[in-house]
Amino acid sequence: MSVVVPDEILTATGMNETQMRQEIAVMLFQRDKLTLAQASRFAGMHRVAFQHLLASRHIPVHYGLEDFEQDIQNLREMGRL
Repeated sequence: MSVVVPDEILTATGMNETQMRQEIAVMLFQRDKLTLAQASRFAGMHRVAFQHLLASRHIPVHYGLEDFEQDIQNLREMGRL
């Protein structure tokens, strides 16, 4: 599924597409609708960069089992486990 944000909405908010994706990702993460991994992917950001974005807004990071399992998988793929 694709979501199209009209240019007039981006103009009204003063955001570009990247900023809008980040805002949506932060909101969905805050509401526990997306995990940290899902939200960072939606935002198009590396997880650490997304965590920094959250920290800059004083939003606590929820680190659940799915996030842990994703970290383990990433480490295996990088050959570090």
